[in-house]
Amino acid sequence: MTIQKATFAGGCFWCMVKPFDQWDGVHSVISGYTGGHIENPSYELVKQGDSGHYEAVEITYDPEKISYDTIIDLYWKQIDPTDDGGQFQDRGDQYRTAIFYHNEDQRILAEASKQELADSGKFSKPIVTEILPADVFYPAEDYHQDFL
Repeated sequence: MTIQKATFAGGCFWCMVKPFDQWDGVHSVISGYTGGHIENPSYELVKQGDSGHYEAVEITYDPEKISYDTIIDLYWKQIDPTDDGGQFQDRGDQYRTAIFYHNEDQRILAEASKQELADSGKFSKPIVTEILPADVFYPAEDYHQDFL
């Protein structure tokens, strides 16, 4: 069995777990932090907005049971991809949206999916969700796991 990872930032990480963890082929969804410049950040540090980290989820999945395309489609349905100041009531850089790709295939699929969404006419504003190389992922504190 091949296991792969997918990492997404979409506002508060608590809200990003449930949409993914109920699918066959998804082994785990971990809340955490990525993309910043401080090692081993704490929730308090990330919440202040100075660490550069995104609140994110790291999904481990079996690509023979659920495709990366399906996971990306689920992701787009959870966020407002036109909001560069956070998501919904959660404001600040730590709540921005991003797709963190783990390999070239993921990057290509993410870019194509973003372009397809932009071309769809569903949004009147530009899609601002960034597509970035995966960085070190730091799991959040235990009390943030499986919060909902």
